[in-house]
Amino acid sequence: MAEENSMEWNGETVRKWLESRVISARSDQVVAERGGRELQDDCDKATAEELVCTFMKSRESTTVQKAFADDLRTLLDRDEYVGRGVYDDTRFDRHVRSYIRKLIKMTKANDGFEKTARYQ
Repeated sequence: MAEENSMEWNGETVRKWLESRVISARSDQVVAERGGRELQDDCDKATAEELVCTFMKSRESTTVQKAFADDLRTLLDRDEYVGRGVYDDTRFDRHVRSYIRKLIKMTKANDGFEKTARYQ
């Protein structure tokens, strides 16, 4: 386990992972939209993932682990988040914060960015 955590931070891998998550989130939004009212929470969750990943993949900080973590914490400190096509603003805000915390944990452990499968 110690060897896995000693992997070198790879900004290109992180950017590719973020891009793959944006594509998956957009696809999940389409499926949720077609599912009607009972899938609105899934749509908000996918929109939250897309917002965070889109924002973070455009940052220069992806090349340095500490800078990436700092940008995530700055994003987490925002008062509110605005997404398009959101059904419930409170729920959306909660999903955004939850997703950012997930990315902070992944960044700290430098683990999971090599997994680009659609479902995670």
